[in-house]
Amino acid sequence: MNRLKIGAVLIAAGVAAAVAVTSEAQSGRTLEELKAEAQARADRNAYPLIGLKPDEVREALARLTSLDRDEWAASWSQIGERYMAKKDFHQAWLYYSFARWPVPNSPGKQRAYDKALEAYLAYAKKYDPPLEVLRVPYEGSEVVGYVRMPKGARHVPFVVAIAGLDSRKEEMIERFGPLAERGIGVLALDSPGTGQSGVKAAAPGTEKSLSRVLDVVLARPEIDAKRVALYGGSFGGYWATILAVTEKARLRAVVAQSPPIHETFSRERTQMLVKNREYLFDYAPAQMFTYGGTTLEQLAENKERMSLKTRGILEQPMAPMLVIGGALDTQVPIADIDLLMRSGDSPKDIWVHPKGGHMGRDAKSWPDPVIFKRVTTPWLLKALEAEPG
Repeated sequence: MNRLKIGAVLIAAGVAAAVAVTSEAQSGRTLEELKAEAQARADRNAYPLIGLKPDEVREALARLTSLDRDEWAASWSQIGERYMAKKDFHQAWLYYSFARWPVPNSPGKQRAYDKALEAYLAYAKKYDPPLEVLRVPYEGSEVVGYVRMPKGARHVPFVVAIAGLDSRKEEMIERFGPLAERGIGVLALDSPGTGQSGVKAAAPGTEKSLSRVLDVVLARPEIDAKRVALYGGSFGGYWATILAVTEKARLRAVVAQSPPIHETFSRERTQMLVKNREYLFDYAPAQMFTYGGTTLEQLAENKERMSLKTRGILEQPMAPMLVIGGALDTQVPIADIDLLMRSGDSPKDIWVHPKGGHMGRDAKSWPDPVIFKRVTTPWLLKALEAEPG
């Protein structure tokens, strides 16, 4: 082999190595570490693998030879396709959704997200009354949401649920949808900058898109406009906190679960994203996709402007709130929960798990479904003066 060819080989190998290092640095885990952690979470049915079958998770992980996003999407989509062929649309949705996780930032992940939407809507045909796809025009785009109403709905209370950075409205409507059986209407939305929100997260006044959706749904005669509550989890909790101020007159109650408030948006914490081990992988790229920016420096600049303390939101009157958090949360520090609790002029309720991580969850006693059943739901029912069921 001549020197020119040797040089070309060395350069190619160097580029490949650099790409691998960059990929692992952004992921926060090596491929083998990611495989081990994903399998461990699947084995205990933990987020973000809730509902995925451990043996099938093992199968999908075994196919992965790199951290390439399209390879990731293809491996999980292969299982989704099997379930689609069997018309098991629920499981198909779960696998396609994990194929695009945490965000659809590659062609393969975008295709997986499109298939996840298709599978979910096929699955949701089982609902009676039918699931409604709500489309609200907003500044040249549209906000897409899902509505479920009780049978014979007439002057019913209503809950709006906003998803987070990597969750989507499909998960929200599945979690909150059963409230329809208790006589409560539900609307599920993607957080701005994610899913089918139709807007960018960091654009000034983005919350007005959510207010526009409220204008539309609360005009319905079957909804009791005096009994409306709002829920937001994680990044959705950020928007829920803003709306607790801007929509105080229309909201009877707000639940903010692990809401990023101020310290979360600090430059120092942004620079540390790639070292976070609580998030499964691709934490920094997921935030770049959502907040904007192609480097950590650009991301830090965009995020600093979003601090609710910097924006002057916190000292304004707020709707009554329940704030949920975990003392060991590495994504939204407990300092943000403390700051929110001490802000505004309205009393707030708080539920903090001293051993809990993000969303207040832990692996054994307080996974996501348990917190929703034992903390979020009872508080919402009481606030809305609805039957506990």
